[in-house]
Amino acid sequence: MATSSIGEIIQELTTVSDEQLAEATSRQNESGAALGQILVEMGAMSEKDLVRCLGRQWEIPFVDLEEFELDPAVVRQFPAHIIRTYRVVPLRIQDNRVTLAMENPLDIFTIDEIQMATGMTAIPWIASPSDIQMVMRQLNLVDSIGEDDFHDILTDMGEDMVEFRSTGDEEAEDEKALSMVDDAPVVKLVNMIITQALTDGASDIHIQPEAEELRVRYRVDGVLRDATKIPKGIERALISRIKILSDLNIAERRLPQDGRISLTIQGKEYDFRVSVLPAANGEKAVLRVLDKSTTQIGLEKLGFPPDLLKQFVQLIQRTYGIILVSGPTGSGKSTTLYSVLNERNSADVNIVTAEDPVEYQLPGLTQVQVGIKKELTFASALRSFLRQDPDIIMVGEIRDSETALIATEAALTGHLVLSTIHTNDAPTAVTRMIEMGIEPFLIASAVAGVLAQRLVRKVCSNCAEPYLPPERALARLGISSEDRANATFMTGYGCDRCSDTGLKGRMGIFELMAVSDPIKSMILKEAPAHEIADLAESEGMKTLLEDGLAKVMAGETTADEILRVIHAQ
Repeated sequence: MATSSIGEIIQELTTVSDEQLAEATSRQNESGAALGQILVEMGAMSEKDLVRCLGRQWEIPFVDLEEFELDPAVVRQFPAHIIRTYRVVPLRIQDNRVTLAMENPLDIFTIDEIQMATGMTAIPWIASPSDIQMVMRQLNLVDSIGEDDFHDILTDMGEDMVEFRSTGDEEAEDEKALSMVDDAPVVKLVNMIITQALTDGASDIHIQPEAEELRVRYRVDGVLRDATKIPKGIERALISRIKILSDLNIAERRLPQDGRISLTIQGKEYDFRVSVLPAANGEKAVLRVLDKSTTQIGLEKLGFPPDLLKQFVQLIQRTYGIILVSGPTGSGKSTTLYSVLNERNSADVNIVTAEDPVEYQLPGLTQVQVGIKKELTFASALRSFLRQDPDIIMVGEIRDSETALIATEAALTGHLVLSTIHTNDAPTAVTRMIEMGIEPFLIASAVAGVLAQRLVRKVCSNCAEPYLPPERALARLGISSEDRANATFMTGYGCDRCSDTGLKGRMGIFELMAVSDPIKSMILKEAPAHEIADLAESEGMKTLLEDGLAKVMAGETTADEILRVIHAQ
């Protein structure tokens, strides 16, 4: 074993700062968790960074499977069921020795089993779990929803179960559904739907009843796409299984229900927020995937331009004022707020949050879920927070005048308040607060800045190629001939890694308006949003469209994506 400590290796191989390492060490002393995992959860480094550091500490070679070119002949020579069962990737085979990429190369029992099954000596290398999952997906060696899978499941269920339909006797139907939910085929079906969603990187799973079938769709990178269709007769058993897992009432089919599921899948813990809604053709279930690591991303990984990131970091270091994050539903506002909380979270800062619901529980924070009872609202929670000696208050959303007024008063009495607001751009946020009835002089004094954002899909790095966007798209975006000459336009032509979409993963585009003294004067005059926007732009604010164009010309996203998200005219 190497003599260097994991902390020393992390500082040598990554960009983790002394302050971040000290904070992670403090958390480790409190929780006993692994130092590297804490840094990943803080967003200070990536999973791949951690695996690389572990390889150095254990003196085991690290392989980046995104960069490694697999030899198809090696893959064909190695048993597929070994890859699937043990989650390993064969890198090379020579002289009856196989080099394997593994998640845990110290697992001597797995190595022994592989050697006994193959008759080859196994040489373990280390790779990140997500990279191994990616390769298994490319090799079609992960559980996938297909016709053969459903044929097997339907055969196991039998004709009576598949053809189970409504008879009008609800009590008898509930009894039969309850008797089916723990049967192996139903359990396998639900597990398969969830596992496939995680493999595809879905944020939401939609199980939607139609007249003659159940339609399963996944939202991947913000866009819904069909996954499969299921016979109508399985509907009651499948929805009942989800209700049981969510601790919901399977007999209640007339009212909406909300629940939560916690599962460990492929060695990783996931939470799912479940919503069941009565509809014309049955009950629709939507499962929101709550992967903690996706919301604890460092600010530097969200897609901020360097100059805007520097300005935003300076803004969130304030000790008082309101910082608003604006945008429509699904624009990544929560991810940004959680990243800010991770940035500011330390032993000497008291952070309290009011959320509806609390989706991710972060260590060191006091998080309150509002809406459980009618009297527990954002406004009532805020009043209580002010008696809890807070330094930073996060309010999930400013949606009414009462919440807006209390948040403003909290900011003016020496607290940093973080919240979201539904507006299309940054300047409109202050006029929206005026419309809520907040006095302009309070807004001018309290609001420190507004960050507007959207999420756009990135060009797939695996199949990206240079191209020239259509003239129509360039004209609509206002990209000049001079800009075109200096740009590096890229597009993805489709591959297994991006499911032939050419797009993989998402990034933010941003618009940050710091409330300067001239802007305060405009607010006091109740100037319209477009006049505030003109002033902010004259002071250097880059609009959402401008940030999007910069990312298009850098080859990070496409012109069509910007047009889709911003609806440029």
